[in-house]
Amino acid sequence: MTQKLELLAPAGTMEKMKMALLYGADAVYLAGKGFGLRAYGGNFSREEMEEAVKYAHNLGKKVYVTVNIIPRNEDLAGMDEYLKFLQDIHVDAALISDLGVFSLCREVAPNLPIHVSTQASSANWRTVKVWKDLGASRVVLAREVSVKEMADIRKKVDIELEVFGHGAMCISWSGRCLLSNFFTNGRRQSNRGECIQACRFRYSVMEESRPGQYWPVEEDDHGTYIFNSKDLCMIDHIPELIEGGASSLKIEGRMKSVYYVAAVTAAYRKAIDAYYAEGGAYRVRPEWREELEKVSHRPYTTAFAFQNPDHSAQEYVKSQPEQPYDFVGLILAEDQRNHTNRVQQRNHFRVGEILEYLTPKGQVGLIKVEGLVNGDGEAVEKAPHPLEELTLKGDVLLPAFTILRRRAGNGK
Repeated sequence: MTQKLELLAPAGTMEKMKMALLYGADAVYLAGKGFGLRAYGGNFSREEMEEAVKYAHNLGKKVYVTVNIIPRNEDLAGMDEYLKFLQDIHVDAALISDLGVFSLCREVAPNLPIHVSTQASSANWRTVKVWKDLGASRVVLAREVSVKEMADIRKKVDIELEVFGHGAMCISWSGRCLLSNFFTNGRRQSNRGECIQACRFRYSVMEESRPGQYWPVEEDDHGTYIFNSKDLCMIDHIPELIEGGASSLKIEGRMKSVYYVAAVTAAYRKAIDAYYAEGGAYRVRPEWREELEKVSHRPYTTAFAFQNPDHSAQEYVKSQPEQPYDFVGLILAEDQRNHTNRVQQRNHFRVGEILEYLTPKGQVGLIKVEGLVNGDGEAVEKAPHPLEELTLKGDVLLPAFTILRRRAGNGK
């Protein structure tokens, strides 16, 4: 494969989908209201999905739809009609993990390309070859596959290989987890899109002969999180992924914020483009990593990319990710004649504040809020109301879809 590495971003909602594409994604992956593994990620109605495909195709970009649950008998009802619908609206591929669903798709929607989901746990070249022989156009490798193993697969099988490059990691093998089933008596099942993220819970040890006495696994003020993985980050290793044969780099995060999707996509867009533009002169810029430190995240790791990870890939101190910056506003439009912007409030901010901006082209800088006018034409000192639209007068004029942010805590 010689095509440029694709940057694939998550799209939990229509707004996230548009922001991902505008901030540099070549393709997005999303789900309908059923048959996907993110039941609580927002997801798309059929009308919205059709609109999303048209929007992406007008930009020359692609949409992949997850149909990657591991279904029980009752889950198959209506799936044939759904797969036909995806083919009819010209979705660029369906992400499938189950062999029965794969067979059904080939039967009822033969022109719909299939990408084999990471849930299928494809970790060796023979498995990848079988999927290709069955008609898959791409395989999303198991997250446990190293860069070296990917390169070995690439040498033996001529098929697109997709790898996870950034985002939250699952403690279970390629996401095949039963903890949610046990904790909810089967009411919420991870492999049917209802994960409760039990790996992020705090755990203690109870000795059988002393019921009711709970002991921390590791002494700490916060408890311990023995299943809690760090977040994957491969921004420093774009050359290894490309030279190892990756066709697509996937960002995890359909349930993450609009700000997260935009900022992470912009950082990886810069890194990938720089590699192809600079060749042997390529170098990693510290500002790319700095950008990734400004989004909500747990400590970063390269996980299985270069070896089987030891305890350093786990985060034992706490479960929740750090939120270093607040997303305070989204630029809707610019008025060059009056040198003002229309802005939608996402968090409170006020006149006199100096905010940081991130444009869809990945440009970062500062803007001083010199004035605000509300919808009634009145000058106001602050923007306190959620999603309120205002006119912003600043010392910089910004393009539409620019994000305004500030360091968390600075606005209090």
